[in-house]
Amino acid sequence: MNFEEAIKLCHEKDPRYSPQSYHLVRMALDAAQKQVHGEEKKGSKKTNRHVTGKELLEGFRQHTLETYGPLSFALLNNWGIKKSVDVGNIVFNIIDTKLFGRSAEDQIEDFVNIYDFKEAFLKPFEPKEKYPKP
Repeated sequence: MNFEEAIKLCHEKDPRYSPQSYHLVRMALDAAQKQVHGEEKKGSKKTNRHVTGKELLEGFRQHTLETYGPLSFALLNNWGIKKSVDVGNIVFNIIDTKLFGRSAEDQIEDFVNIYDFKEAFLKPFEPKEKYPKP
């Protein structure tokens, strides 16, 4: 099964999340793996590039902010991703298709309340200072 087929199955099973949300989580997983394990060398033996839920969420936050900037919060909401557990739900939906693997320790609770989305995706773009005092 390819990723597009997996997304279609996931979206049919769980329509809370748009197809774009699955692409974003996949890109964030790649970013998190590079951040935690470094670049994978061409021709090298495949190694376990597992990341924890918390590591994935940090990669998700960074990748989303770098990619979408001030639009991040609005896009995430539009795509159905409103809190950190939504990222976990998307990951586990993909795991159910057998396209992503998981370790015995992985659980949805790893994604619960890791950060507040307004704090993570709106605050970086707020003015540093309110209005200057006259």
